[in-house]
Amino acid sequence: MSLLFSPLKIKDIVFKNRIVISPMCMYSAVDGYANDWHLVHYGSRAVGGAGLIIQEATAVSEEGRISTGDLGLYREEHSEMLQKITAFIHQHGAVAGIQLAHAGRKGCCSTVAPSAIAFAPEDNEPLALDEAGIQKVISDFRTAAQRALKAGYKLIEIHAAHGYLIHQFLSPLSNRRTDNYGGSFENRIRLLLEIVKEVQTVWPGNLPLFVRISATDWAEDGWDVDEAVQLASILNRNGVDLIDCSSGGLVPYQKIPVGPGYQVPFAERLRNESQILTSAVGLITDARQAEEILQKGQADLILIARESLRDPYYPLHAAKLLGDEIVWPQQYLRGK
Repeated sequence: MSLLFSPLKIKDIVFKNRIVISPMCMYSAVDGYANDWHLVHYGSRAVGGAGLIIQEATAVSEEGRISTGDLGLYREEHSEMLQKITAFIHQHGAVAGIQLAHAGRKGCCSTVAPSAIAFAPEDNEPLALDEAGIQKVISDFRTAAQRALKAGYKLIEIHAAHGYLIHQFLSPLSNRRTDNYGGSFENRIRLLLEIVKEVQTVWPGNLPLFVRISATDWAEDGWDVDEAVQLASILNRNGVDLIDCSSGGLVPYQKIPVGPGYQVPFAERLRNESQILTSAVGLITDARQAEEILQKGQADLILIARESLRDPYYPLHAAKLLGDEIVWPQQYLRGK
């Protein structure tokens, strides 16, 4: 059997294969509520054979949404439809995960940030968070984690990438604070560490906890891979199970050398130097490409994003290409 279709156990959760559907915003929620679109979208990927499905960036507060179409967990009532979605995903052998996020200065609503610096010159200046605002953000992540557990998710990913609020604190390009949350590396990572610690007070210790980071800002004097390695080591010591390695998103003038697997070296370096599990994402489209990444020890999980939009049944087709025998849904056996 290929590594791509071998199981992986993290804490008490076993993923039947190493294919993960990456969190991708659907912009289809109303007031944070999931609907039939989300059930069909995520359900199709479960039927399609993925080992793990991470739900799109789900806002921990109303003001933390990226867009008005974002899913949310800032109301107790949001959980009702999400329970149906997680139940369907688990019924078909995949694991349901959720990415918890706060957009910060890249949000659609009253935007906040570590410092009063807009994302782009044409954007309104965000409000710099005071101590009370920071504590609210931390509390919102904890409450959303509680609701995620109630909704049936078996894995949480904290979104600290792509220029959203936590990433804004990490990078010196967006964080010009002079208090305990700005300046030094130790201060810039403080918010993320406090969110992780607070989430762990309500998230069971036997269930996985991931963090997605941008390994670099792709911009001069910004957050870089050396700092990402340091952060990954600290998160490893603080009970985080895996680093989801992405990049960019903090500033509009970033220069990204996009190409097949262009972010894989970040996953490899963090895995080797920080001794933590990593996932690779970014223009990974071919099953043989994914298998090679795993065989070389560059990552432990493969996140499929746009390719899964083109082909919800990517894992079934990938298994055939690699010569692996996997279970198809009984309803689809005629197609096998």
